[in-house]
Amino acid sequence: MTFAINGKFTSQPVTGVQRVAYELTRAMQMRAIPGDELEVFVPQNAVEPGVLLKRQRRFPWLRGTLWEQITLPIAARGMTLLNLCNTNPLFKRGQVVMVHDMAIYDVPQAFSRKFLLWYRVCFAVLPHTRPMILTVSSFSKSRICHHLKIDESRVTVVTPGADHLDRVASNPEVLNRLGLVKDTYCVIVGSLDPRKNLHRALKAIDKLGHLTDVKFVIVGGRNPRIFSSEGDGKPASSKQVLWAGFVSDGELKSLYENAGCLIFPSLYEGFGLPPLEAMYCGCPVIASSHASIPEACGDAAMYCDATSADDIAAKIAQMMSDAELRQRHRALGLLHAHEFRWEQSAQKVLEILYGHTGDRLPDLTPRASTS
Repeated sequence: MTFAINGKFTSQPVTGVQRVAYELTRAMQMRAIPGDELEVFVPQNAVEPGVLLKRQRRFPWLRGTLWEQITLPIAARGMTLLNLCNTNPLFKRGQVVMVHDMAIYDVPQAFSRKFLLWYRVCFAVLPHTRPMILTVSSFSKSRICHHLKIDESRVTVVTPGADHLDRVASNPEVLNRLGLVKDTYCVIVGSLDPRKNLHRALKAIDKLGHLTDVKFVIVGGRNPRIFSSEGDGKPASSKQVLWAGFVSDGELKSLYENAGCLIFPSLYEGFGLPPLEAMYCGCPVIASSHASIPEACGDAAMYCDATSADDIAAKIAQMMSDAELRQRHRALGLLHAHEFRWEQSAQKVLEILYGHTGDRLPDLTPRASTS
């Protein structure tokens, strides 16, 4: 074994970045030859779903950033380390780093000062330590090359998958809890992170009082340790809005399967996994035309001008007033989303890893797994 995976993500709540890390790790382990699965080096405070990964080695000294910067490079001496969540040990040689976006440069106002400073230090070191860099979209690749002055030959795009939802059992109890009826509500997945543009989406909803039978379910929360304090609190909104907070994967899948559409008005994404997940569940999508989102959604979404509450409102009204239009987008979304599979992404990362270390590429035939 010549390489290992930075498992710091196993101790963190699962958002988009951690989802990519977990699913890529799981898929790579399934494709490795028996007994030669990638080892995951994890801190003592690892939680589900990370603790379900195979071939874990726990290193109990320190936690969080200190664990990543001190414990991990000691544990991974002489090995190539795969880092899937933006950061990596700053002074270790022999690394592959997945950088999801350049938001700290493109939208710095969205982050706390402490978070901004640390990530800028991490990214400033990358051009000098010269790791192989992975990212999740061509949009992010272009921003990485621009801000870090890195040649594009050093950055490889590995798109996320959506088929992890095959392992998730729908939980329709969330519909009863929120009093929802199939095809009569819209889902908004995001947070009060300014990039998610939730405030403008709520302004759009305020213009849709004539859609009296339509509800708007907002899923997600906000992490004040990462995001700036701008816009604290829930903005005033229509009585049609239901704040669901954090929901389980099973509840989210059920919300997608029964929704009239997903509204995704984000202004900045490295990729944009929620629209792809929604499409995979047969949910029509209204998406922002900004950043990487058109790259993730292709021709399967209805696009809106996310800087205009009027346009967002007009697209919602159009989608929710036309059952045939919703059905057409359901069909387009299903076809599009099923092209994004984790096994394909895992194979690409494995080929990059083995090529980077010069090791013999193993048989990459996927193996059955129940985890």
